[in-house]
Amino acid sequence: MAKSLPKPGKKVRSSESGRPIMALLDLLGRRWALRIIWELRDGPFRFRGLQEASGGLSPTLLNQRLRELREAGAVELTEEGYRLTQDGEELFVMLAPLNDWAEKWALRTSNSDAK
Repeated sequence: MAKSLPKPGKKVRSSESGRPIMALLDLLGRRWALRIIWELRDGPFRFRGLQEASGGLSPTLLNQRLRELREAGAVELTEEGYRLTQDGEELFVMLAPLNDWAEKWALRTSNSDAK
């Protein structure tokens, strides 16, 4: 059974507060959701190309995540394929510092492992 889209003001997985951030974290915490956003950061992909770029996830799961991300307003389907909407691009910009932190973390971890 497909999960319903988490929505601000409603109870979501791990939170009954209804806070918008909790709904967003629920959506982004779903398997492959962040990967799809990451892959769409540089431009549109057709379904098959996105599936391959995302590590070959199943068509069923990709369809489900794309539906959820479209319903949330982060992704849209155009003649060129799936792409981030303006809101999706804004979300990606806000996620980019997490990538910067992760890169620093990876460097620290690899340096401490070398000792």
